[in-house]
Amino acid sequence: MPTTLISTAELADHPQWRIFDRRHDLANPALGEQQYREGHIQGALFAHLERDLSGKKTGRNGRHPLPDPQDFEKWLEKTGLTPKDQVVCYDAGPGSMAARLWWMLRWIGHDKVAVLDGGLAKWTREGRPVAVDVPIFTPLNYPLKVRKNLAIDVHGVEQSKSLFLDARAPARYRGEQEPIDPVAGRIPGARNRFNMDNVSAQGTFKPAEDLKKDFESVLQGKSPSEVVHYCGSGVAACHNLLAMEVAGLKGGKLYAGSWSEWSADRTRPQEKG
Repeated sequence: MPTTLISTAELADHPQWRIFDRRHDLANPALGEQQYREGHIQGALFAHLERDLSGKKTGRNGRHPLPDPQDFEKWLEKTGLTPKDQVVCYDAGPGSMAARLWWMLRWIGHDKVAVLDGGLAKWTREGRPVAVDVPIFTPLNYPLKVRKNLAIDVHGVEQSKSLFLDARAPARYRGEQEPIDPVAGRIPGARNRFNMDNVSAQGTFKPAEDLKKDFESVLQGKSPSEVVHYCGSGVAACHNLLAMEVAGLKGGKLYAGSWSEWSADRTRPQEKG
């Protein structure tokens, strides 16, 4: 039962597994679905970040707030997913988009989910086939078992003494530049672990032992269960959560609202430098 990463060879050997395409471009939200229709791994359904994996935006709850679990269940119902299914999520390559669905499925109680290591880039580089047909599955009810301990909301963040780990690029973490959100900066006291440092130059995850060393150097003795992960909008942070799971460092929480929610209220403390 793969629960973190799956190789392209393993996926090719298991055509019965349920596959979800998670390609997304933050600057062009329609691009991922367009690319899916132009070609995807056989049997994959598309999961849109904003339409399927996010809740309603209020202007103060972040760019990609978590949906209500029941709303997420309604989408899962349309996909025909069952608790017995092994799920594989992939994106264009490094897994930062795929990890959002990986985390959300675990959040509602589905442990049999993994991210395709290297994504579609590695799949096609190896000459493996793609398809254009959209599969049809019979809708089924999915029994939710929401794990509230995996996430923390903004009120919990305000009261928490946890270690906050920022997954954004160092320049954004330091508040030197902010290409997406109106305000630059970070949550006070947060440490930085750029999520793209989880992958090698080949676009696959680094070995577990290397990831463990990297994260332990950032945590500086803190237990993984004391860590709250955030980023700009709760997507790249899931990549760090996945990387820590690969490294055997389990128990971290996600602050899905992330910087886009935190900074929407200018009275909340902010930090730069």
